[in-house]
Amino acid sequence: MAKQEDLNQVQKTIWDGSLPLEIRISPSDCRVYDMSDPYLIQCPRLSYLPFLLSRLHAFFTPTLITPGVPAHEGWFSFEGVPLKWHYPVGLLYDLFSGASPESSNSQRGDKVTRDNDVGEDKLPWKLALHFSEWPEEQLVKLDGEGKFLHDAFINSVKEADFIRNGTAKGIMSLSKDDSTQLWKAVEDHNLPTFNNVNQKLLYAQGASLRNVPIKIYLPSSAPMSGNGDNETTPGSLRVVQSLIAPFLKSRESQTVGNALHDLLPSLFPSRRTAVLARAILHGAVLPLSAPVEEVMRGAAYADGWIHLSVVMMG
Repeated sequence: MAKQEDLNQVQKTIWDGSLPLEIRISPSDCRVYDMSDPYLIQCPRLSYLPFLLSRLHAFFTPTLITPGVPAHEGWFSFEGVPLKWHYPVGLLYDLFSGASPESSNSQRGDKVTRDNDVGEDKLPWKLALHFSEWPEEQLVKLDGEGKFLHDAFINSVKEADFIRNGTAKGIMSLSKDDSTQLWKAVEDHNLPTFNNVNQKLLYAQGASLRNVPIKIYLPSSAPMSGNGDNETTPGSLRVVQSLIAPFLKSRESQTVGNALHDLLPSLFPSRRTAVLARAILHGAVLPLSAPVEEVMRGAAYADGWIHLSVVMMG
């Protein structure tokens, strides 16, 4: 098991990660013929796009065809694909931007590859903001008080807690102040405050770790099997989720490679080497040799999940 100080440093590095965004109002909502100026912002990877809606609404109001539209009726898209508002910004970027996680300094094998200077042609990430024609078949509408986003996050935390311990007593036993503090820390992007509460969940007293919360996001072209039947709808994803124990029956640590091989053998035929696809976490190629428990304790998203995006090689 890695030292706690090493896991803390990994977590801090992840929380320090951010993406430059260039947000423009959709032409269908803009009354200016040659378009308005874009809104530029450095956004934390672990944050959520709806947190930006109030300031964006205020910025674009002078150019909106319907300036009285409420801020919470805004939604985002990338190249025509509506972006799910309950996905963290960094996950959305890894899934849809098309930026490669590999740089000229990257190495195959067990070296983690950061995307700090990768995909520069994809940055800033250019998004469109809409205040009309909500895509109801793809996105649930937001509310003016932010309760839907809050509830989606807390429900995700509860699910992760239940998968870890076989019970949701940890999150359910938090005081109202702790629950409020946890969400406020995510809103404010405050790591120390977040850890004050999150450590109570990760290291719950009297609970032993049963499983590691992992969701794997596959591009629409990635084969689940060898039958060749693949969806081609732009932006469509498959999400794979299963119970992943922290240890094998031999009591060896469960690795990312073992888990991916068991769940997706057609994409990860080897437990040790990436042959057809790579697993991306926070813009980095995740080593297949990494123990899943260490990844969970040091590199999970704020909702407690390891959200892995799969990128095909070649």
